[in-house]
Amino acid sequence: MPPPADIVKVAIEWPGAFPKLMEIDQKKPLSAIIKEVCEGWSLGNHENFALQIADATNFYITEKNRNDIKNGSILRLTTSPYQTAVQLHERIQSSSMDAKLEALKDLANASRDITFAQEFINLDGISLLTQMVESGTERYQKLQKIMKPCFGDLLSFTLTAFVELMDHGIISWDTFSVAFIKKIASFVNKSAMDTAVLQRSLAILESMVLNSQDLYHKVAQEITIGQLIPHLQGTDQDIQTYTIAVINALFLKAPEEKRQEMAHILAQKQLRSIILTNVIRSNTPINDEMAHQLYVLQVLTFNLLEDRMMTKMDPQDQAQRDIIFELRRIAFDVECEPNNSGSIEKRKSMYTRDYKKLGFINHVNPAVDFTQIPPGMLALDNMLYFARHHQDAYIRIVLENSSREDKHECPFGRSSIELTKMLCEILKVGELPSENCHDFHPMFFTHDRSFKEFFCICIQLLNKTWKEMRATSEDFNKVMQVVREQIMRALTLKPNSLDQFKSRLQNLSYTEILKIRQSERMNQEDFQSRPILELREKIQPEIMELIKQQRLNRLTPV
Repeated sequence: MPPPADIVKVAIEWPGAFPKLMEIDQKKPLSAIIKEVCEGWSLGNHENFALQIADATNFYITEKNRNDIKNGSILRLTTSPYQTAVQLHERIQSSSMDAKLEALKDLANASRDITFAQEFINLDGISLLTQMVESGTERYQKLQKIMKPCFGDLLSFTLTAFVELMDHGIISWDTFSVAFIKKIASFVNKSAMDTAVLQRSLAILESMVLNSQDLYHKVAQEITIGQLIPHLQGTDQDIQTYTIAVINALFLKAPEEKRQEMAHILAQKQLRSIILTNVIRSNTPINDEMAHQLYVLQVLTFNLLEDRMMTKMDPQDQAQRDIIFELRRIAFDVECEPNNSGSIEKRKSMYTRDYKKLGFINHVNPAVDFTQIPPGMLALDNMLYFARHHQDAYIRIVLENSSREDKHECPFGRSSIELTKMLCEILKVGELPSENCHDFHPMFFTHDRSFKEFFCICIQLLNKTWKEMRATSEDFNKVMQVVREQIMRALTLKPNSLDQFKSRLQNLSYTEILKIRQSERMNQEDFQSRPILELREKIQPEIMELIKQQRLNRLTPV
């Protein structure tokens, strides 16, 4: 007869004694079970004891998590969280460096458990650790020359315990002094620092920035991008990961008016190039956490486009209208005519003709086309960049389409506006980074103006696909759907460069997209459609019997 559901069979260890096999009744109070275990080993003061999971975590068993105990679990009888916290609180203040080091090591390990953490924090343990960091560092540094490893370990375990305790979210980050922040920042700003200390210090700074707007301002005063850059040029991927995490945190929490300024500083310091060389193209495979931080940096960088994406064009703004005139000038190699050249009506007619050739919806006043948000002025920025930096391709597309029959011309203006909007949707411009996403694209780290270059490749793809589909104006939305699919499929392959992305698109012609769709449809119908599944189930016994008979026929009589 199986044991009742509330009875769990476990083994319980106690140092210096043989483990006991015991049945735990989950209906009993945990204190009663601990008392029973203590009595089995003739131990008094059962309230000073607790049970732990006997594995690498050493987590305490509480009323909240006791249902996680399974049959066959191995538990350990140990001192209660409160008693352990009191002991460690005393031990880390020892005058002996060796004893202090051992105590801090135990504290760093014990602090991962929230039950212990609560007890240690109740003893004002966080304040004790911050005081040790603020005032004790100078004393430790005097010993650094004669016992350098010990100094690094002392500070490392102190900071590790601090990080583990704070990660439980029991107390606010706003409680820390400027002296503590300066001290942590000094560990990051030093050119030569113990790796473990540097790693923990970066983790603390990231948490400070993310969890407190007030601390963001204080950390931003102590840390500069220039001081963080050298940590990316090393070979330790963990240090690189934490460094990018701090940069991301500063970027994320910066006021809107400061983000463009920060982006300018990052460009000046060649952050993108340094990350590409030392992280993305290094010999060390990129782990999940680094991939996440690169994804966050990618998202935050593209989010700088949101302001232009959500800015409508002012049809009365002459500076903005001049950009449209520039597009016309480059495309048709015309100079702005003086006001006295021909009649007003003649000039209006000439502009209307050219704006129609450029593919704008509003031929009379194309500025109106850019009042749609998104993509707003971002579309015009992309068009001007394409016209100036890929002039031959721009002129070819415009002139090629202006010479086609009206029903087959691919409207450059309308296409550019819709394509910009689509690219913003694909890259989720304006959305906050996801906490669990690792979807960064190496190619976006290969160019300072990666979004504009991305657009330039995709607008040429759109024109090519339009011709392959022999599309007319009625097919506009259908073409955009195919182009979206081409872009998404190429991005899925994670090209390492924009040239590689362009090459992948070349292999995804409209004909190839149709073949892929057909293949996927066939696979889905073959393996997942209900009639096929029912037929397979119906004939499977007959097939199995046939296989059986064939095998029997192959057997040779003895």
